[in-house]
Amino acid sequence: MESIASIRKAIMEDPNNLEFTKKGWNPIFMANPQSKLLIIGQAPGIKTQEKSQSFMDKSGNKLREWLGVTEDIFYNSGKIAVLPLDFYFPGKGKTGDLPPRKDFAPKWHPMLINKMPQIELTLLIGSYAQKFYLKGRMKQNLTETVKAYQEYLPEYFPLVHPSPLNIRWFKKNPEFEEIIVPQLQSIVKSILY
Repeated sequence: MESIASIRKAIMEDPNNLEFTKKGWNPIFMANPQSKLLIIGQAPGIKTQEKSQSFMDKSGNKLREWLGVTEDIFYNSGKIAVLPLDFYFPGKGKTGDLPPRKDFAPKWHPMLINKMPQIELTLLIGSYAQKFYLKGRMKQNLTETVKAYQEYLPEYFPLVHPSPLNIRWFKKNPEFEEIIVPQLQSIVKSILY
């Protein structure tokens, strides 16, 4: 039976990922058999890739605030897992980072999720994660999907990305931090504590 460590090694040795391994890049994900909360996002940015740590930035600070957890709980408790749709920085595009590779998550997510049988809730951060996991159940856009979060419970909780670049979205949708975030905190607290 494969362990999470052996899956990590297989990811690094996969021919599709060898260019990253040769650069000295590690696959960016957090997984633990005791994890209860799973966070799925797009793909690491270049700073995250260089730090080799998920959400160790302003976005991560905001995410932990939304979840009502400390940095210590987030990184050291083993209760929180992070699986981006691609575990490597996909490169720069004309208007930002390139999207995650389409074949990555279908190959590696099931193996890793299978090793985390205690997952009670999966947060889907951003439209890429929502399109992949909600399939045809998404609303017409990310905003409507996030507002309809109750329809996806208890399995999924769709979220907007906590990036400071989304300040406009937060201002246009004040109910997110006023109503939805407290609901998220309550659910997370019941799962983790």
